[in-house]
Amino acid sequence: MTLTVDQLSESELLARIFPRLPAGTSTLLGPGDDAAIISAPDGRTVISIDTQVQDKDFRLAWPNGYATTGFDVGWKAAAQNLSDINAMGAVATAMVVSLTLPGTTPVGWVERLADGLGAAIAALGAESCSVAGGDLSGGSEIVVTVAVTGSLEGREPLLRSGARPGDIIAVCGNLGYSAAGWALQESSIGAGSQTPALQKAARLFNRPEPPLQAGPAAAAAGATAMMDISDGLLRDAARLAAASGTRLDLNGVVLGREAENLSECGLALGLDPLQWVLTGGEDHGLLSTFPANAVLPCGFIGIGSVLSAGGGRPAVSIDGRNFKSVVDGAVGWDHFAV
Repeated sequence: MTLTVDQLSESELLARIFPRLPAGTSTLLGPGDDAAIISAPDGRTVISIDTQVQDKDFRLAWPNGYATTGFDVGWKAAAQNLSDINAMGAVATAMVVSLTLPGTTPVGWVERLADGLGAAIAALGAESCSVAGGDLSGGSEIVVTVAVTGSLEGREPLLRSGARPGDIIAVCGNLGYSAAGWALQESSIGAGSQTPALQKAARLFNRPEPPLQAGPAAAAAGATAMMDISDGLLRDAARLAAASGTRLDLNGVVLGREAENLSECGLALGLDPLQWVLTGGEDHGLLSTFPANAVLPCGFIGIGSVLSAGGGRPAVSIDGRNFKSVVDGAVGWDHFAV
């Protein structure tokens, strides 16, 4: 018989969760008191928060038969928050986690969520980050909210507003894989029929891999602006352009080469992989700008140039062709789209 959360008290459930969570070096006081205490030797604290809601941000069961595990949800909750800290050029120091759970949720699923949080922190290279506490509540659907703190370690933060005409536009991390994985799980192609290329896309949708060493490396290399690619390259580039008052002109040939990496997924699903590269979200790579004479850090590839807005609206273009719909919010992921 499956043990569910409504068969345990809050204290009993927490006693199963806490031992599975990592304790990082920045946590001076972890779970057990009313609040945690985190060191801040830099004198500044970077903080971000993200929420995953069942049937909005993830499904427990997908049309192709895949069942989302607690480990998947825990991994993604960690990855998307670590990526936000990374995009500031900072290093994550601590997380707090709020869980809303239906009473029928299997306890094992929740334990695996804790395992996924810890595994992502370790595997992605955020060893100094702990899970310092959190909160539990009951509800009609699973909701996972994670807040994460970070340290700039003496560096200046990398903002979206720093791009200047003449800068190089560069990206680091995966482009389009998560969108391809989402399309795969919405299809009828089950795990038993997937080639290694399709399996990779599915894995990176369920467990994204943000390049956490790249944020501080970009800051050290003189990056002028940076942000996490969470809602699609075009939409996020439009946000950076708007914040900087510039135009971002992307190189179509380079983006086409990125799409070629997903050609097998495109053939299997009958879809254009370039659309995944341009509009797919949740890869949690980095979109950055660097001075024209900068040496790009390892893992970054140049994908275009920052241009003057020329008296017009900040915009995104590919080989000079503007995408007005991006600036207006019609392209890319939108949490409130129907």
